[in-house]
Amino acid sequence: MSMFGFGRPQPSSAEKIAAAEQEMDLVTDMFNKLTKACLTKCVPTDYREGELNKGESTCIDRCAAKFFDVQMKISEILQAEAAAKGAGGGGGAAGGLGFGGM
Repeated sequence: MSMFGFGRPQPSSAEKIAAAEQEMDLVTDMFNKLTKACLTKCVPTDYREGELNKGESTCIDRCAAKFFDVQMKISEILQAEAAAKGAGGGGGAAGGLGFGGM
């Protein structure tokens, strides 16, 4: 902890492992959603060839790009909302630290 009490305690090894496992679960879930959405849209269920044809490959490429664009936009919106809630609920925090009268 810092001398002014602003420092956060460092996470333990178990907390770090739990955070890494949670992140891995999120990445795996996103990959599974991407695979399901794009394969359902772009690849017919009756496989005719062992390899993707040009149309299927192009469709999957575009689908994946759009999927990640949408995920980024959603993430930005959620982060902005979280920041707005944090800024709105945190007003007056400096006054509670004893620096307001200086």
